[in-house]
Amino acid sequence: MSSMTVLVVDDEPRSLEAIKRVLTDEFEIICANNAAEAEAVLEGELVQILLCDQRMPGESGVTFLKRARERWPDTIRLIISGYTDSDDIIDSVNNAGIYRYITKPWNPDELIACMRECASLWRLQHEAGEVNVEVKPVRDLLQKAVSDKRRVERSKFGFDRIIHVDGSPVADAIELAKRAADYDVSVLITGASGTGKELLARAIHHESSRADRPFVVENCGALPDDLLESELFGCKKGAFTGAYQDRIGLFELADSGTIFLDEIGETSPAFQVKLLRVLQEGEIRPLGAQRTRKVNVRVIAATNRDLLAEVAAGRFRRDLYYRVAAFPIHMPALKDRTGDISAIASRTLTQINQAFGRQVCGFHPRTLELMTAYDWPGNVRELHNEIQRMVVLSQDNGPLGDDLLSLAIRNGVRTAAEPESRFAPQGRALKDVVAAMEKAAIEKSLERNGGNISHTADELGLSRVGLRSKMDRYQLRRDSDDEHD
Repeated sequence: MSSMTVLVVDDEPRSLEAIKRVLTDEFEIICANNAAEAEAVLEGELVQILLCDQRMPGESGVTFLKRARERWPDTIRLIISGYTDSDDIIDSVNNAGIYRYITKPWNPDELIACMRECASLWRLQHEAGEVNVEVKPVRDLLQKAVSDKRRVERSKFGFDRIIHVDGSPVADAIELAKRAADYDVSVLITGASGTGKELLARAIHHESSRADRPFVVENCGALPDDLLESELFGCKKGAFTGAYQDRIGLFELADSGTIFLDEIGETSPAFQVKLLRVLQEGEIRPLGAQRTRKVNVRVIAATNRDLLAEVAAGRFRRDLYYRVAAFPIHMPALKDRTGDISAIASRTLTQINQAFGRQVCGFHPRTLELMTAYDWPGNVRELHNEIQRMVVLSQDNGPLGDDLLSLAIRNGVRTAAEPESRFAPQGRALKDVVAAMEKAAIEKSLERNGGNISHTADELGLSRVGLRSKMDRYQLRRDSDDEHD
């Protein structure tokens, strides 16, 4: 069959024309203005997909599709409506065997993707000789496809993806996470930025009973309260300036699955009250909505702050802390698991080779020695960026030499044998020790910011004039500095 036939039923001519215009390049489109016309088409045509508006004169879309299910069970039925809060629709969708509920205003790309999915499912039935089946077997086929996809994702995001060697401190975190995965408890992952908190959260989800359901991520520190509330809980059209249509929140998208709330310690006390209610009651209220909606979501939160200290300081609610920290797990910093650096670097290089189409064959021993001695304030994320930079700079596919390392790693390292020897007094005056530490801090900040004076000054809490004065004192000024202002 070269193309699928879609029967679109809607009493609004403009709606029919809009849908036809979007789908006509890939599907045979037949239009009907009401249920009676649609039934006449179904009597004489083989229709694979039936797309029906809910609000029509005389008979609702759900009522018509329920009757169509009995007479033409091999069609894949969809309903489209702008009334997302209508209980009669929600309660009747399953009774009518409706495969998908599409909300208005619909997105053209999403509508096309949905129709393609329906076409693929119909072909699966047809090729298997099961054309005359109900929607349930169709959904079973879809569920199998989703399960297969989840198995692939589990191999991609499972605990095996967290690289470590025997005896690594991160092994304790992984063992705790494995135990937590089996139980539907809230997990709080603590640790510095870049330690792999999201990777651990994904592993917990993909090894849990919710693995075949959505895993949704939100960085709570990236948005102001009003936008974060809309993002997490959804909103109704007109709820605030810029709310041009109904929006489904991430909690609702994650229903039956897992939501990962990164940097939860950055939320304001006012927002924490709203989040606490969601976690306590298991229900959300979209902005501008009159009614709440029940959701069944597992929450995994993460923070690089000491939340107990934040509670003591009055910046984080105690009741919310105990709600999200039912099962705390700490991810150690890379400087505390230096034995893992070589293994992580090797796996990272393999991934970067694949992404860049290169065949760089490892690291020079001196390079690994320097990388292991460095304290990696940006943790695994900084290590990944450093290796990516080295590969870009390398001229051939030989081992990556230490000359490709950033200046901070080559010159600002602490040796493994003498972790603090660079700053130990050893007979020097305290002011000399402080000066050495200040110089090293400025060097590292300049390196991280690519020599940009303004960014470095902001990071160190200095004025540009103050930073330049210190650079002169420590002879750190380079001829190219002015180019990076």
